[in-house]
Amino acid sequence: MPPVYYAAACQTDFPPPKERSEIGDRVGRMCAIAEQAIVGYEPFFDVRLLAFPEFAHAVPIHDSVAVLRDRLAVPLPNEHTDRYARICRKYGCYIQTGTFLELDERWPDVVFNATALVGADGVLAIYRKVNPWIPWELHASPHDLLSAGYDREPFPVVETELGRIGVAICYDWLFPETIRQLAFNGAEILIRVSAYMDPWGATPPMDWWTLFNRARAVENTAYVVAANQGASLRNYAPFSWPGGSMVVDYDGRILAQADPGPGEKVVVAPIDLGALRAERSRRQGHDMRAHLRTEIHPYASRGMLAPGGTHPLDDASIRHRIAKAKGMLGDHPGAGEDVRRA
Repeated sequence: MPPVYYAAACQTDFPPPKERSEIGDRVGRMCAIAEQAIVGYEPFFDVRLLAFPEFAHAVPIHDSVAVLRDRLAVPLPNEHTDRYARICRKYGCYIQTGTFLELDERWPDVVFNATALVGADGVLAIYRKVNPWIPWELHASPHDLLSAGYDREPFPVVETELGRIGVAICYDWLFPETIRQLAFNGAEILIRVSAYMDPWGATPPMDWWTLFNRARAVENTAYVVAANQGASLRNYAPFSWPGGSMVVDYDGRILAQADPGPGEKVVVAPIDLGALRAERSRRQGHDMRAHLRTEIHPYASRGMLAPGGTHPLDDASIRHRIAKAKGMLGDHPGAGEDVRRA
């Protein structure tokens, strides 16, 4: 088991690229941030795990899947992940990349919002956002492709000398089922790659950012390393992005947090894998994974938001699916019947 090591949650503040040719400059800056963090903190401790935010490479600025694929999407792995791998080989670290808009030629009418865990040997796992921020995001979820034969593990967890690492992207974290599946797949360190905007971000009165990071850590007895977008309103209109990147321990304690506000920032905190494993092994109380009463919760087997059946996805089809799901909730009299008849 490794000694205590440190994780770094890193923020970026780039204007969104209009073409994929601009991605390389952003990768160069993130490689520099990673290297500076590792070298700068070396007299004090070893930074071995680094995470970057959602949309760090590309932002879905276009309103159609076809244009996103034509101008911004890239396959994974690629020359950019190769650059991260060189940093990992040099320093013995792991990098959870900011998200890419991903092409996969098996799905020619689809774009994914994806992040890669990179180590010394290259890409170790690719996670595709399961819960896009609908209706605005036109990325497909693996859920949209299940009936078409999607066979990649939606919730990969990687065994490393730093522990078992899983990741999910931004809006995914508002769904306890998504993060819990990573935990039941074995994750001990949960990474959040996020672009979480105001007013839900890292400041009162709402501060959903901190709320959900801490809750997911506690309910899964896991560390959370959460990197949030720090882009200014000038760069990422119409939203401002409050940063607040943080590391949280398995009891929900915030170990480090960037002060709220835009801009490049890095915060670091210790990951004590031995302590986590001892707690998981010892606990009889407050072990919400072991105490889960699956059979009495039938809601998870009840279909709500239907998979996107036709591709490419568009705003109208997404809003129609949301309306049908809302009707099934019965939040107002007759809603379910009206939608079912439709």
